[in-house]
Amino acid sequence: MGDAIFAGLCRAAAVLVLVLLGAIIVELFLGGLPAFRAFGAAFLTSTEWDPVSDIYGAGVSIYGTLLTAILALILAVPLAFGIAFFLTELAPAWMRGPVGTAIELLAAVPSIIFGMWGFFLIVPLMAGTVQPAIIDTLGELPLVGDLFQGPPFGTGLFTAALILAIMVLPFIAATMRDVFLQVPGVYKESAYGLGATRWEVMRRVVLPYTRVSVVGGIMLGLGRALGETMAVTFVIGNANRIATSVFGPGNTIASLVALEFGESAAGSLKLASLLALGFILFVISFGVLALSRWLLRARTGS
Repeated sequence: MGDAIFAGLCRAAAVLVLVLLGAIIVELFLGGLPAFRAFGAAFLTSTEWDPVSDIYGAGVSIYGTLLTAILALILAVPLAFGIAFFLTELAPAWMRGPVGTAIELLAAVPSIIFGMWGFFLIVPLMAGTVQPAIIDTLGELPLVGDLFQGPPFGTGLFTAALILAIMVLPFIAATMRDVFLQVPGVYKESAYGLGATRWEVMRRVVLPYTRVSVVGGIMLGLGRALGETMAVTFVIGNANRIATSVFGPGNTIASLVALEFGESAAGSLKLASLLALGFILFVISFGVLALSRWLLRARTGS
């Protein structure tokens, strides 16, 4: 009887997760349905957001969401890998505990604190030092120079991506460190016995063994980056246009919803458009996760 009750409770808990997930999807879709009906498929690509004329489009916020999340991963993943590699292979024993704890504590900092810190410290630093230097160097290169042009305001897509990278760094680094430690010691010792260096052991033994978990940690960071709200709102510039430069202002789905939701009347087309944006963000997150799982399955052949 006890086993049956325990199995039933576990099954009910699993079903509850599916019910909650389905309820969120249905509520967002039904709430955004008036916007989809009013604008059709053009809602996804339109760059116009005009509350006065009651015309709304998701193109700018979708672009900002994807670009900042991708830039954040480009910045965070190599650094997270370096931290995990240092803690598991290079750091002395007395240093591994304090540094590992500091990385984990970084994940506990509220997002609004990151936003305030970014606005008062990172934005002036970007405007006065970093952006002018990059504009004068990379901005002069052919072909890619346009990506690094524009006035150095400090706020913008790149600054938002930098803050997101710092925010997702502890999640990815802690996951990598933990899974690297799970590799059986005999595997690494065998590689060392064959004359492999530390980097060769990491590349040919540790990474293949932990590939699924490493990608899972990266996807966890990507999910945090896609849905982050307040920290991005502080530093992205909140301009409803697609910037050709990574230093230009923009917005994301989460930041736009945070700014506009309080000013949306119940039953209005604007509120429906914001709910439609929430549904789109959910679909993007689900699609990224599904793609990562498919790629891993294709790699492993299972």
